[in-house]
Amino acid sequence: MALKVKICGITNIEDALLACKFGADALGFVFYKKSPRYVTIAQAKKIIETLPPFVITVGVFVDEGLETIISTCKETGLDTVQLHGDESPHMCSDLKHRVRRIVKAFRVRDFTDLNTLKAYSAADAFLLDTYTEEVYGGSGTVFNWDIAQEAGEFGNVILAGGLTPENIEEAVRRVNPYAVDVSSGVEEKKGKKDLEKLRLFIERAKSVLF
Repeated sequence: MALKVKICGITNIEDALLACKFGADALGFVFYKKSPRYVTIAQAKKIIETLPPFVITVGVFVDEGLETIISTCKETGLDTVQLHGDESPHMCSDLKHRVRRIVKAFRVRDFTDLNTLKAYSAADAFLLDTYTEEVYGGSGTVFNWDIAQEAGEFGNVILAGGLTPENIEEAVRRVNPYAVDVSSGVEEKKGKKDLEKLRLFIERAKSVLF
């Protein structure tokens, strides 16, 4: 199966369209108000309406209420929900019946944290990110790829955490994930993507053959 590439932290139409032009499979929109990449429902809706067909749109939520997530999906047209906080397996299961797809993110510290994945069978994929105190994604800290290799037995793995155009090829070769997710690694500044980094990241990620 061909590797999927998700560009997260999209805040404007220009970055969204460039990511699509360069071959991104999915775009992530952060609905967590404490994030420097936060977008409102209106902003996300406006961007999503401009996208070409077949690009998956992902809403990133951190410990948000069930009804708020569902209403946000309806208003914006999101395809997928990414739960990036401490959401319970029960909430994940409840949400599964009401949205199209769910990605559950885990901020992993060591191998023992992988046991937690077993309880989240309702998730369509697991996003593995570096554990950083009070930072939910976009920290720029490289994830332990050995842990990500082990996680593959639990389901579809989306590798995140400190990925850049410089290390993406090695990461893909080492882990062979279902998808990769990048935010800060292709930024000019927080909330604004760097055109060349974006192009190189997607090109190099998709160049790895198995």
